[in-house]
Amino acid sequence: MTYLSWILCWFEAVSGLRINLAKSEIIPVGEVEEILEMAVALGCKVGQLPSTHLGLPLGASNKATFVWDGVEERVRWKLALWKRQYISKGGRITLIKSTLASMPLYQLSLFCMPKIVARRLEKLQRDFLWGGGSMERKAHLVNWERVCAGKKKGGLGLRKLVPLNKALLGKWVWRFARAKDEMWKQVLMAKYGQEEFGWRTKKANGAFGRKF
Repeated sequence: MTYLSWILCWFEAVSGLRINLAKSEIIPVGEVEEILEMAVALGCKVGQLPSTHLGLPLGASNKATFVWDGVEERVRWKLALWKRQYISKGGRITLIKSTLASMPLYQLSLFCMPKIVARRLEKLQRDFLWGGGSMERKAHLVNWERVCAGKKKGGLGLRKLVPLNKALLGKWVWRFARAKDEMWKQVLMAKYGQEEFGWRTKKANGAFGRKF
């Protein structure tokens, strides 16, 4: 623990940042003896997996739906703010594009969204579009597939989440192929290897990770 305390002190000295140990957690992997004593010595709390770091889930299965609960809660909270406001249909479309559709983008660019989560979030968008801020049950006058079609095809240009998710994750395939000496690529290659002329890693569909 003395060495760990020194490392944290050196980090603060080199980076100029200050670690708030009162808000920090020490997370054991497996069975760790005297974990409580270690936390007391450092002045932090004992955490457990799964957890979150910088808004991203740690230690959760890549198929877990609960890691998206925060996104859905933020969407519902935003809808609650609009509940008693009169918003025209054009205004609702603008709000869906500018606000509701952008809320999950960060996680969509890093994780594969389960289809059941995509259906729940798109249902919130549909109900808001046709029901307004009150989220009342009203008839959906146009099929959602048509609504999400491009404007040249008679749609409103809204984006479906599953294809958007695939497009955002596809950027990592390009980055993997283009990267040369980046550390993250070296780690993946050392663990999984690569194939298809360096465009992707070998198959690695585990509970906590997926291939490119």
